[in-house]
Amino acid sequence: MKRAILPLLLIVLLTTAALPASAQKTESGDSPKQSSDHLEWWRDAKFGMFIHWGLYAVPAGVYEGKQIEGIGEWIMQRGKIPVAEYQGYAKGFNPVKYNPEAWAELAKNAGMKYIVITAKHHDGFALFPSDATEWDIADATPYKKDLITPLAEAARHRGLKFGTYYSQAQDWTHPGGAKAGSKEGGGWDDAHKGSFDEYLKKIAVPQTREILTRIKPDILWWDTPHLMTPERAKPLHDLIALRPGLITNNRLGGGYKGDTETPEQHIPATGIEGRDWETCMTMNDTWGYKSYDDNWKSTEVILRNLIDIVSKGGNYLLNVGPTAEGEIPEPSIQRLQQLGDWMKLNGSAIYGTTASPFAKLQWGRCTKKTTENGGTLYIHVFDWPSDQKLVIPGLRNEVTAARLLATGAELSTKATEGDVVVTVPQNAPDAIASVVELKFTGPLNVVPHLPGTLPDGSIVLDAVWADIHNTIRSHARLEEKGNSAKITDWNKVKSWLSWDFRAAKAGTYDVMAEIEGGGKSKLSLEFNKTKKPIEVLATDAKGVRSISLGEITIPKAGIYTLGLKPNKNDWEGFDLHRVTLTPTD
Repeated sequence: MKRAILPLLLIVLLTTAALPASAQKTESGDSPKQSSDHLEWWRDAKFGMFIHWGLYAVPAGVYEGKQIEGIGEWIMQRGKIPVAEYQGYAKGFNPVKYNPEAWAELAKNAGMKYIVITAKHHDGFALFPSDATEWDIADATPYKKDLITPLAEAARHRGLKFGTYYSQAQDWTHPGGAKAGSKEGGGWDDAHKGSFDEYLKKIAVPQTREILTRIKPDILWWDTPHLMTPERAKPLHDLIALRPGLITNNRLGGGYKGDTETPEQHIPATGIEGRDWETCMTMNDTWGYKSYDDNWKSTEVILRNLIDIVSKGGNYLLNVGPTAEGEIPEPSIQRLQQLGDWMKLNGSAIYGTTASPFAKLQWGRCTKKTTENGGTLYIHVFDWPSDQKLVIPGLRNEVTAARLLATGAELSTKATEGDVVVTVPQNAPDAIASVVELKFTGPLNVVPHLPGTLPDGSIVLDAVWADIHNTIRSHARLEEKGNSAKITDWNKVKSWLSWDFRAAKAGTYDVMAEIEGGGKSKLSLEFNKTKKPIEVLATDAKGVRSISLGEITIPKAGIYTLGLKPNKNDWEGFDLHRVTLTPTD
């Protein structure tokens, strides 16, 4: 995986729900994705297990007595460990406690539908016997047995699909393999010197052929296309024909898009329009095992991430990093068991569903199953209403039945002022996420519920309505305390904010922001295809202050998007409470 370690960045998405951009394109809210029958099982599956396992589990994050910063599987690169020295770890890789049947059973019981494991990571070490090299499990370790095929068989025996991760370009052991951050032929050891094209010809292409013809995976998960060009990628891409129905991702390089996008360690705020996508994520801060990484995400965070991802039209690939002995860490097992308990009761609200039709649900998320004449909405409630009235905003369909999915208890509903109100019990069935199942008739009809023009003509864009756009290296998030909310940890240029809102009339508006803290920063206000530069000066003032973001002109009544994007060359960041648009006339 990528080098950056990212602490918990996904809380940002747990308290506001964004309508996937793709869901705005069709009447039902479904994405106009690429048409491929071989993806149907994957689109229905929603939840898979990622496994990062290899020699890096032997040092477990420690080299020469020092804890090496970064994710565990990058220790060779981060520690600049010479090839010959790193190869010595193979003598200590003897996973006698490895039980592929137990791993597959754990995945199945967690509600996962597929497994993807690292057949070869960036250190170049193959977990399967390879004719292309002796740097593999059979030739270099005391274990001397294939680790991949037994897991594939165990998974398939339980009805799970099986995938292999393969690092096609980066290889820190074989001569000529690519090294992130280095030019072609570069590295930190003379043993790295060699031709990248020869490496592809002698290692990457033959090993990919071995994987596709011997293991026969359902998914081939490429990673880090460093130095890949169309000419270099083509021989690898051509091998896909050996495995009809194979699903590939977007990381081969050379312009080949594959079947799926792969946001890493973050959830796209509005999904990914027109593309199938899968967020891959760790349970702690590392992919490969590190003995001292105890920063585990809670079951609440992991489960709500799953629901959030599915509500935006994606899949969730959740990682475990086994030890060198072949054991999955106990904190991972505990969380997977707890996820499985929830999925046994509520899995129908995940599997085979599509993205939410709602712009925002401040108390939770929604997934759905629809037909031309009706369907089912699954309302995932994170914050249970204290007044026992759950408001489904903008739902105009007739609701024919409502019940708690976990218990089957029937609920009463009432249509009122363009919304549907569900009367729920005083106590939530589940402390993390309770699911209300609503059956409705007719084509799905949801009127977007967005911030709009108030009686005084102003439009208030509170923090809770913001779509927070993060990447792997950024982690802005929503923080709520009582009746107050703000965007905090907005100190990385890769994070940006946007609001969808409804304007009742045309006009010119002053734009003011209420912010807190922070230093000197520059950003752009983006609206209606225009960008306006803004400079925020540092101040010693405490508490919330107002700053001007200039003016915008709304040409006519309708739905619009306003964005705030940091300047990549000058950004210290600040906390943001709200943006207010006030008419000038």
